[in-house]
Amino acid sequence: MTTVTVVGVDGANLPAGAEVALGKSQLVVGARVHLDAHGRHAERTLILGGHTVEESILDALADTVRAEESATVLVSGDAGFFGVLRALRARGLPVVTWPSVSDLQRMAAMLKRPWDDLTVVSARGRDFRHAVNVCRARKSVAVLTAPGAGPAEIARELDGWQRNLAVLEDLGGPREKLSIVDATEAVRRTWREPNLVLCLVSLDAVGPDTWIAGGEPRPAADGWALDESAFQTRAGVGIAPEVRALALARLAPRPGALVWDVCAGSGALGIEAGRLGAAVVSIERDPALCIRIVANAGSHGVDLRLVDGDPPAALTGLPRPDSVFVGTSRPEVVRACAGTGADRIVVLVPELDRLGDARKTLADAGYAVDGCQMSSAALIELPAGVGVAPASSTFLLWGKR
Repeated sequence: MTTVTVVGVDGANLPAGAEVALGKSQLVVGARVHLDAHGRHAERTLILGGHTVEESILDALADTVRAEESATVLVSGDAGFFGVLRALRARGLPVVTWPSVSDLQRMAAMLKRPWDDLTVVSARGRDFRHAVNVCRARKSVAVLTAPGAGPAEIARELDGWQRNLAVLEDLGGPREKLSIVDATEAVRRTWREPNLVLCLVSLDAVGPDTWIAGGEPRPAADGWALDESAFQTRAGVGIAPEVRALALARLAPRPGALVWDVCAGSGALGIEAGRLGAAVVSIERDPALCIRIVANAGSHGVDLRLVDGDPPAALTGLPRPDSVFVGTSRPEVVRACAGTGADRIVVLVPELDRLGDARKTLADAGYAVDGCQMSSAALIELPAGVGVAPASSTFLLWGKR
């Protein structure tokens, strides 16, 4: 049976044995640099313009298979790792693959670090925002870039997060170069394409020895809606774990999402969103609570951005959120948060007389609104047995576009 042979190129080298399949091919598809090096003998060549395979190329490969002729696709590294193999399989083309060392493997080796801790994301097309949010949330991220979504664009979105970028530019080309810069320098430079980015909190850290690739799974082993004792705070500031659990469920924090925690208090809700994989911006006007937020985030291994200021003014210029938690019912703050365009919003409303106005604000901003009253009373130990502490009660509103 005639097949399409997919060959991974490692620099200028082909996998052992791939030369035979390449020599028999009437059609060779690949990037210009690969065609110049390995495809000159072919009757026909087609230029592969990136990791996305155009329909015209898929048609040509299908025609070649139907004609019982041989075809080869040249790619960098491993075609099965964010590569063209998926597109060929989805088209139903019979394939044989000859992988080489991937660019990510080569780059990690150049940096002398293991790479099984790296979370790998694609910044191509509509995935750019999600990729950036993973870079904001995680300490070691590899980003597969694209034109218009390269090192400078990624670095520009990391304002407020301390990150270093390792950039391997002109991948596989004659001017391939590895650079290590901070985000500010990355924005200023012009980078040769194609390129690959590692976004790192620390250049020296090598990640934990774990049983699963890509960093620790979410959620953390000890779950979520942690007890109030897990967070430093002060009397009267904090959200009951039961309320926090429902708020998190409505916010749907996850890898690739950005959550605002507005009027953050101890930062517990935002920190828990970070433990569930989201990037987090915590906004708090009280300097003493800001200190506690930093301490709480550090103790739970969450790398969030802290904005020390009073909303709504403090919200200006922040990256657009996917979800917003509003820890106050102040009308001007609820209105500003409802106007962000976030997909989900949750508002804590302690006062009954503000419930109607807050609900109307969300509805007017285009949200389908629901909510509930929540009462929480902890069990306590008494000399005669188990008792119940005085209940606390509040209202929770949530909206979804």
